[in-house]
Amino acid sequence: MPGFNLSLGFTLLYLTLIVLIPLSAVFLKTFTMDWEHFVRTVTSERVMASYRLTFGASLIGATINAVFGFIVAWVLVRYQFPGKRIVDALVDLPFALPTAVAGITLTALYSANGWFGSIIEGKFGLKIAFTPIGVMVALTFIGLPFVVRTVQPVLEDAERELEEAAASLGASAWQTFTRVVFPTVLPSLLTGFALAFARATGEYGSVIFIAGNMPMVSEITPLFIITKLEQYDYTGATAIAVVMLLISFVLLLSINLLQAWARGKSGKGK
Repeated sequence: MPGFNLSLGFTLLYLTLIVLIPLSAVFLKTFTMDWEHFVRTVTSERVMASYRLTFGASLIGATINAVFGFIVAWVLVRYQFPGKRIVDALVDLPFALPTAVAGITLTALYSANGWFGSIIEGKFGLKIAFTPIGVMVALTFIGLPFVVRTVQPVLEDAERELEEAAASLGASAWQTFTRVVFPTVLPSLLTGFALAFARATGEYGSVIFIAGNMPMVSEITPLFIITKLEQYDYTGATAIAVVMLLISFVLLLSINLLQAWARGKSGKGK
């Protein structure tokens, strides 16, 4: 391939400057502290509570997006209706909207005197803003486009002839969906889930306003890292960041392996 060596060299240089060096700096800064101090820092009660909230809310939000994002993508691909282009454009709103603006907007909507919050809290007694539920709402909001935009092209390229053949052989609509359509879409759905989850674990701007940031209750790990930096505890901040990075890597690796398994199973099925 003409220019391959130059292109490869530029790619490796770019990745080194943008990805490898910053990540290496995080690990090197963390290695300046002894093991006992590291364990004590990353396993304190307050930090553990932030881990549970961050990864738990991210997992729930990504799961919700996997379900409803698939439905949104299905509707956008398979049906024609008035205002379809507007709905399609609204899917990308979390991408275009600044995260701080999204956080303020969600807080205004779901607070006790907000449009949605007043109804939910008044009729059901459920408080959204300034609780872990508010964190989950924010993480669900920012993750939806990842699932929709990952699944949508696959649905558009799916062969309708396979569905028609299944129907002609006597398969019901549910059997056609579960045995023909869904196996084709599953790898892309898992990819969208992984992207939504990864984005949610590191989200900061849209969460801090609606979370309330109460220690042990609604404090996310990225906020705790910022708190450490403001206290000039750089090694403590990088230590928590390393744990976040390793956990995210393990989870994403697991999802990628599951995705590869789904692709292989789908290929054998064909």
